[in-house]
Amino acid sequence: MTEPTIRVLLVDDDPLVRAGLKLMLAGADGVTVAGEASDGDEVDAAVARADPHVVLLDVRMPRMDGVTALRGLRATPRGSRVAVIVLTTFRTDAVVLDALRAGAPVFLPPPPPPEARGAAAPPPAAGQPIVSPSVLAQLIEHARAGAAPAAPDLRDAGLSQREYDVALAVADGLGNAEIAEQLFLSLGTVKAHISSALTKLGLENRVQLAIRAHDARPRG
Repeated sequence: MTEPTIRVLLVDDDPLVRAGLKLMLAGADGVTVAGEASDGDEVDAAVARADPHVVLLDVRMPRMDGVTALRGLRATPRGSRVAVIVLTTFRTDAVVLDALRAGAPVFLPPPPPPEARGAAAPPPAAGQPIVSPSVLAQLIEHARAGAAPAAPDLRDAGLSQREYDVALAVADGLGNAEIAEQLFLSLGTVKAHISSALTKLGLENRVQLAIRAHDARPRG
């Protein structure tokens, strides 16, 4: 039985970066580069043309940045079903936070030059964000000084006290096992509270929950 192929769209203004990504993906089984775009304002048309499962999207591009392109993509029926991998160096916390709020599920550093890279594993077509709890905690801590205005209290969205406590623990960068130990809950209960909080807040993943909880946390 033939394995399904992951179709990837490359979006980066640097042709050398795109060439490096193509070389990297060429060594991955079950992955094919279905198309390319050189700027954010080309993303919608490129997605319609290439019908990808995954979009590798650069943050910084000259005409339309990746965050703006991501927001536009998520607003379309086709784009809402596509997994997005945002390419960033993590050097600008505000940019990373903006992309997280826009719903990017995965972050990877830009690829090294083609001559310095060998074959790599295929990108995920879906799944959990590749942002460790400790990295996430650092990002939101760096943004604490005012990267975004305070959001309404999470409990105003219908979160129970326990769901609220779990959401704040996620924002603190704790993993599920650590949350369970800290709040004296079972691991299954923690997972259930996170799933319920995501549904009530209309969010897609744990990273967005952490950012939302951070924004809503009382300041002072």
